[in-house]
Amino acid sequence: METDCTRGQAPVNNAPADPIGPTGPLAALPAGTRLLHIGPHKTGTTAIQGALFAAKDELPGHGVEFPASTRHPMEAALAACARPAMIGDVVPTEQHWTRLLKQVEATGSRTSVISSEFFADAPDDETVARIVEQLGGERVHVLVTLRPLAKIMPSQWQQYVQNGLRMGYEDWLEHMLRKAPYEKPNPSFWHRHRHDRLVERWVRAAGADRVTVVVVDDRDRDGLMRTFEALLGLPEKFLQPVPDAANRSLTLAETEMLRKLNVEFRGNGLPDELYSKLVRNGAVMHMKNSCSPTAADVKISTPDWAVEAAGRIGAEMVERIAAMGVRVLGEPALLHALPVIPAQPGPPAGEARITSEVAAQALYGVLAAAAAAPVRHTAEAKSRTVHQTSSKELVRVLGHRCLKKLRRR
Repeated sequence: METDCTRGQAPVNNAPADPIGPTGPLAALPAGTRLLHIGPHKTGTTAIQGALFAAKDELPGHGVEFPASTRHPMEAALAACARPAMIGDVVPTEQHWTRLLKQVEATGSRTSVISSEFFADAPDDETVARIVEQLGGERVHVLVTLRPLAKIMPSQWQQYVQNGLRMGYEDWLEHMLRKAPYEKPNPSFWHRHRHDRLVERWVRAAGADRVTVVVVDDRDRDGLMRTFEALLGLPEKFLQPVPDAANRSLTLAETEMLRKLNVEFRGNGLPDELYSKLVRNGAVMHMKNSCSPTAADVKISTPDWAVEAAGRIGAEMVERIAAMGVRVLGEPALLHALPVIPAQPGPPAGEARITSEVAAQALYGVLAAAAAAPVRHTAEAKSRTVHQTSSKELVRVLGHRCLKKLRRR
């Protein structure tokens, strides 16, 4: 359930406000700090990374460096955390991490900022401590951005579906909230989003005085930008949002279409590389870039029992974080307030339907990706007759032949 309204909260103030810390206006971090933004996922990371990268050439004029060659040094973060890539993507190696460390080292005594939500996936205390030490030890200041679980859950589920998940939303919620040990089908969820434990891991490595928690307020769309500006000592409104249609969440109908495609894809034993190229970077990417959701589109709706469970967990997390002695910016109560469900126009959630335009754009995305995808045939597949080949292998071979024909055209 994604909404801008929350019970018991003050009305939205559209006027930009100066970032305020616990004791007054927010002061910049000491010069030479290496600000490490670890996310986690679905907390405004993409927007911040886009704004920082867009301002990369102007940042040095204000004593700040963005030491990365891309908007998001994902492979470096995955390598540092010893985590695998998303299916079909470039395999992260130690070289990715070493390259980023050299870029950070080259910033010398200047302030620098590194941002990747995948740092939240660091598996244990030893890995977290090593990351902090390699990035500069006492010069590192860790920034954690948090949003309410009730808003993260639908966004994270549809993202998992974009990466191949086949489980429906309510079934997924049952596994995450009601079926111990709450690790199937996505063990990464609670590792990322049990936020008190996440903060605690990084406090043990960096110290409470070098960890800041920012509670993201969805009512203030530019609030996170202003907080980064204040921490980095940048002029107000220096960081500007960069439009990124590819980062938008899918509607319920789009997600369900993709989830059912995942079922067919996996049921036929097709390779991960093909999924990455044709589905995630083909169908999904083109659909998101070409089709904007309308007011009539049904959003992913979280059942009341799950919202209440998320609120209880959120209250526990806020209490534990408060006891750690870290600096908290924003309103902690937002992390466990129960959101109000706005009335949705159009059909009920169970009757959400994909439009012909969205379906056509998704199909075109597959075809465009297929036309550009390399084809790899195995000698075994070539040497067998049709009658000697299983139906699953036939699907793969026919798919390869279609790709070849498309490339010739």
